Amino acid sequence: MWVGYVRTVEGAWYFVSGGPPPNQADLATVKAMAGNGIVPHEGRIVPVKISSAASGFRHRGELVYLPPVWFGSVPPPPLPVVMLIGGEFGTSIDWLWAGNAQKVSDEFAMAHRGNAPVLVFVDSGGTFTKDTECVNGARGNAADHLTKDVVPFMSSTFGVSTDSANWGIAGWSMGGTCAVTLTVRHPELFSAFVDIGGDIGPNAGTKEQTVERMYNGDEAAWASFDPTTVMTRHGHYTAVSGVFVVEGRVDPGNPDAHAAAARALAATASANDIACSVLEIHGKHDWSAGAAGLEQTFPWLAGQLSTPGVQPAPLPGTLIPQP
Repeated sequence: MWVGYVRTVEGAWYFVSGGPPPNQADLATVKAMAGNGIVPHEGRIVPVKISSAASGFRHRGELVYLPPVWFGSVPPPPLPVVMLIGGEFGTSIDWLWAGNAQKVSDEFAMAHRGNAPVLVFVDSGGTFTKDTECVNGARGNAADHLTKDVVPFMSSTFGVSTDSANWGIAGWSMGGTCAVTLTVRHPELFSAFVDIGGDIGPNAGTKEQTVERMYNGDEAAWASFDPTTVMTRHGHYTAVSGVFVVEGRVDPGNPDAHAAAARALAATASANDIACSVLEIHGKHDWSAGAAGLEQTFPWLAGQLSTPGVQPAPLPGTLIPQP
C-alpha cells in the first residue's frame, strides 16, 4: 500500500501467480519470427539469463522488450536501448506490471510505425529486499552487473546499438537514483536518464550509515558513487541529458526530500553541461507516479536516443539554465 506496488487486479494476479506478462516469448521464438518475416503489431517480452561473469553479482532472471521494428530484418536494426530500474523492494518485472512500461512502449510503437527503443528490465538487487542502490560494495557488484554484464549481452544477443548516444536509463525511487548515478559515472555507455523520485545519491541511511553499510567504511568508495561528487570531479559533459521527475505539487519554499534532491542534482548537472529539466507530476511517491513519469518522458527519451522514425522532442518540464 505504501508504494502502490499492486495497483490493479491484473497486477495482483502477476504478483501472486508469477504468471508471464502479455506477449511473452522465448529467445528462439522471436528469432524464428524475425527469420520468417513475421512482424507483430505489438512488442514481445523475452525472459533472459544474463551471465554475471564480469561482475560476480548474483541476480535473478531479467527481461527484454523487443518492439515490432526489431522483427523487420535479419540481422535486426541497431536499435537504441532503455535500461529500466525499479525501486528498493522488487523484481525485474516490476516496470512491466507496476510501471506500465509494456503498454507505454506498445502504444508508442503503434503511433510510430512499430518503432520504439528496446527495453531491458534489469535486476539490481538479487533478492526482493536487498537494497544495493546500484553500487559496487558490501551488497555485491550491482553497478558492474548493469554496465559490464547487461550492456554487452544486449548488443551480442539482440544486435542493439553499441553507441552511448543510443543508450539511456530510466528508474523510479532507488531506480531513479541509479539512473543518474550510472549515467554520470559512465557517459561512455549512457547519454540520457530519467530520474523519477530518486534521492540525492545512493543511500542506506545517513552518510555515515551509508558508508558503513554499503561500502564497509570506505568513504572514497562512497564518493565514487555519489552523483554530485562524480559530476563535480568530471566537469564538462558532452551530449548527456536528463529529466528529473518530481512527484506532487512542489512548494519552492518547503520542498520535500525528493524535490530538493531533484533540484540540487539538476543544478549540479546543468553546471557541468548536462542539459536537464525538472518535471512536476501529480501524485505521491509510489508506483502510480513512476508509471506516469515514464509515460510523460518516454517520447522525449525515445527521440533523444535517436529511435528510427521518431523526431527529437524538447526536454519536458522546466529547463534548468546553465550558469
